[in-house]
Amino acid sequence: MSGRIAPQPAEPLTPELMLQAYAAGIFPMAERRDAPDVVWVSPRFRGVFPLGAFHVSRSLRRRILRGGFDVRLDHDFAATVTACADRPETWISPPLFDVYARLHALGHAHSVEVWVDGRMVGGVFGLVMAGAFFGESMFSRDTDASKIALAWTVDRLRLCGFTLFDTQFLTPHLASLGAEEIARADYLRRLSRALATDADWDAAGPPADPQGVVQRLTQTS
Repeated sequence: MSGRIAPQPAEPLTPELMLQAYAAGIFPMAERRDAPDVVWVSPRFRGVFPLGAFHVSRSLRRRILRGGFDVRLDHDFAATVTACADRPETWISPPLFDVYARLHALGHAHSVEVWVDGRMVGGVFGLVMAGAFFGESMFSRDTDASKIALAWTVDRLRLCGFTLFDTQFLTPHLASLGAEEIARADYLRRLSRALATDADWDAAGPPADPQGVVQRLTQTS
């Protein structure tokens, strides 16, 4: 893995350590579900979502406008992280789960969740610092559920004054939605600007209505 630093067993994960690392462009991952330690990573190339370039395909637009789902913010953060880790192999170990829960309690970690008939079918969770959102993971149990969660996340970040949506790595799925890969030096410049930006995750109030989300995202994509 490009940018891998080393397993770090000595210092326990704390919210303070996590925030210091993210501010320096470094994030932790566990090598397996039951790993007691984490690996700190600073990729040579970083995935980011330009907030004005989220791609809403015709099929996604139709799905959003058809409705039949609720988008909730921080309704069940722990369940969102658990669902993201519910796969054969995951980098979300118990120490990471615990520190994410502590960051959530402090207002530095949030979830965007998609619910259908009382069941959470998709979601995204990440960390916030000033004007930066660090997307950690997402999951989908229904068609397009993670795309819907991402659309609401991007819309909220724009409404609330954020300037950086860090996806850590670029995947084909994220690229199809408008994410791109940039060099580490470019990322660190964008991160520095974002950390000097005043943004507030709660500034936009409750989740936006589907029509408004589609309208705003299609106007800028």
